[in-house]
Amino acid sequence: MNEITSDLARAVAGLAPAAQSRTIRVAVIGLGYVGLPLAVALAGKFDTVGIDIDARRIAELERGHDRTGEITPERLEAAELALLADATRCPPADFYIVTVPTPIDGANRPDLRLVEAASRTVAALLPAAVADGRVPVVVYESTVYPGVTEEICAPHLEAGSGLVCGEDFYLGYSPERINPGDREHTIDRITKVVAAQTPEVLERVAELYGAITSAGVFRASSIKAAEAAKVIENAQRDINIAFMNEIAQIFAAMDLSVWDVLAAARTKWNFLPFSPGLVGGHCIGVDPYYLAHRAENLGLDPRVILAGRGINDGMAGWVARRLHEARGGKPGSVLMLGMTFKEDIPDLRNSKVADLVGALGRLGHAVAVHDPHADPSESLHEYGIPLVASALDKHYDLVLLAVAHREYLALGPARLRRLVRKGGTLADLKGVLGGAADWTL
Repeated sequence: MNEITSDLARAVAGLAPAAQSRTIRVAVIGLGYVGLPLAVALAGKFDTVGIDIDARRIAELERGHDRTGEITPERLEAAELALLADATRCPPADFYIVTVPTPIDGANRPDLRLVEAASRTVAALLPAAVADGRVPVVVYESTVYPGVTEEICAPHLEAGSGLVCGEDFYLGYSPERINPGDREHTIDRITKVVAAQTPEVLERVAELYGAITSAGVFRASSIKAAEAAKVIENAQRDINIAFMNEIAQIFAAMDLSVWDVLAAARTKWNFLPFSPGLVGGHCIGVDPYYLAHRAENLGLDPRVILAGRGINDGMAGWVARRLHEARGGKPGSVLMLGMTFKEDIPDLRNSKVADLVGALGRLGHAVAVHDPHADPSESLHEYGIPLVASALDKHYDLVLLAVAHREYLALGPARLRRLVRKGGTLADLKGVLGGAADWTL
């Protein structure tokens, strides 16, 4: 990282900037797939501090390495972004933006512990900001169900700071729209939805985000409306993919290729171009449960949302059974090509490939997993699944293209076929190998 010579560097060092030259300061809490691109973009316009409790993550970023692959070393090096693992060293700021994950627990219920912990971290910083003459705004980007920001986060902020929400500090919400690995819809090119407690604070939040995106901002009518907009964006995609997965199962029973059907259907101008497959990742496979949880708390039955989730969560097991049947019900050696939740990224969060590996293992198959993008230590830690770097040097009864990484596509069908033992099966979960595969979804 370049050495920062602005007021921000002086503040981090414990030196007060000259009052007449003070600029807007932003603190971003959480530097993962969402927080880091946001912090880097903001650092181009404002004094910005990036905070993450993972000291290893901070050390990597200081060396110019982003393990998520979202920010290039060159851009990271050029960013005038201060990095802190110790939040207590953060100088007073005008905006505190929370971008921590909001996962689900083992029972598919919202797990708000990270966002609550981040709220307590911010709460401890607010008194210094107020004492510095600022009117801080705490903006949440984490995906939640409607009401979390005002009904759960705000009490943590008040309790931890001793301040009054809506008087001493204010709330804002701007749902994240990061799509890992997407180089087209980046933070500086997408419309940002913004919301806040009052019209005046809304304009402050709109001005902040408007400074970093060419696509402009949309002012939502309320914080709850913005929270709801985000959660239904992913629920809608989940339901559409669930329909594709359901018809894939129906057509498989008819010995009909779902890809052939879709190729014909997509010629209609208003047919939605969704595809069947495993639904993983931190957003689509998680967020619908947040909305369903809130609906159930209200005494409602979110049948469509949960039906879609049920289909998609069961897809790995269905694929495993189909592959097992294709092999005549005889267990064998399997090479799983790909472990991340989507192609060409290192993101292993909520990977349904892990479910597929487990399902094949329970059917008696010995599965080796290869992935050129995933971190082997993370795969082992999160799922207990080792990644075998030398897996492409052996032969298998079943080779399954589970994730269409560019490296696998570059190998081509002929090279993939050579990984299969005589009498074995080359399977294609993504529908990209055409007639070269013996089995397709």
